[in-house]
Amino acid sequence: MPNSADMLRYKRPQWLKTMFIVIACAAVLIVAAGLVIRLTSSHGLAVETQAAVEPAVTVISPSNGEGSRVLVLPGNIRAFYEAPIYAQVSGYLNRWYTDIGTQVQAGQLLADIDTPDLDQQLAQARAGLATAVANQHLAATTAQRWNALLAKDAVAQQDADEKNADFAAQTAAMDAARANVDRLLAQEAFKRITAPFAGVVTSRSTDVGALISVGSPNQTPLFTVDDEHRLRIYVAVPQVYSAEIKPGMKATFIVPEYPGQSFTATLASTASAINTGSGTLLVQFQTDNPKNLLQPGDYAQVHIALPPNPKAFMLPSSALMFRDGGMQVATIGADGRVVMKPVTIGRDFGATVEIAYGVNHADRVINNPPDALEQGDAVNVVNALR
Repeated sequence: MPNSADMLRYKRPQWLKTMFIVIACAAVLIVAAGLVIRLTSSHGLAVETQAAVEPAVTVISPSNGEGSRVLVLPGNIRAFYEAPIYAQVSGYLNRWYTDIGTQVQAGQLLADIDTPDLDQQLAQARAGLATAVANQHLAATTAQRWNALLAKDAVAQQDADEKNADFAAQTAAMDAARANVDRLLAQEAFKRITAPFAGVVTSRSTDVGALISVGSPNQTPLFTVDDEHRLRIYVAVPQVYSAEIKPGMKATFIVPEYPGQSFTATLASTASAINTGSGTLLVQFQTDNPKNLLQPGDYAQVHIALPPNPKAFMLPSSALMFRDGGMQVATIGADGRVVMKPVTIGRDFGATVEIAYGVNHADRVINNPPDALEQGDAVNVVNALR
């Protein structure tokens, strides 16, 4: 018979111990899983943070530029000779003989001016000259007589010297009066407005009866005559191309009124100085105009053929960055950081541009660089395009 004391003693079931062990293991697994998840999340956050600090970029390599280069620039066509003709005497326009578009020869009469004031001045000067001539003749006769008397000791030397001095003074007065008449006669010649050379009248800004005042601050030319048998084309060439502009080189140009037709011109001279305001070199082309197809004042689009530039490369326009220091591109240096390089644009083709100077084949240029990108920034290159 079992002992009553053993029957009353509590005995823990075997399964309870097993359950405790299972719970403890589960708790350890849960804690371990949480730590793993936390470490994984921290690493992912670090990666995302680093990616945010280093922007993702794509890089490209500059490609070779085109072999031949054509510089296209605006030009201004001017007459070989252009003469605005002003009045040299005041008066009233009596008559004009040529209007705009008239072909004239050198010395041909364009207009004449009525000058009543000048005519009266000339008449007065001629009268003064006549008086001076008469006084000079009288002084000459008197001096001759006194010199003859002096030879006979009939008069004093002082008196004879005075008569000779008066003769010299009257001669000088006569010469001055004659010079004044000649001056007024020269002015009288300006009553006739003539063409300085053969050409065409391109402007007329006066009419019959118009008052003509010489020396007024707003004086306008009465006529303008242009010699259009040969023309000058002025072009402002950017400084970067100035060293490649040589006298004698050829260029072609077109004008709006003759679509599809081009003309040839030869470089005659350059200004040999860079304009500080525009940073350009003024060059002059010349071309013959035998049929008078071209007109002074025309706008021309000039095409200047330049020799190949081995330093020129092509890049998409999206690679350019406009900075305070000028045009730049962002490249990847040997240490993987950004290196900013200034560049000079040759020609702009819209989607692409020709880089005249600043990059080479070995450069890895960032395409579509972020605006905030600076020298020395770290970047994450995600794709290299060729």
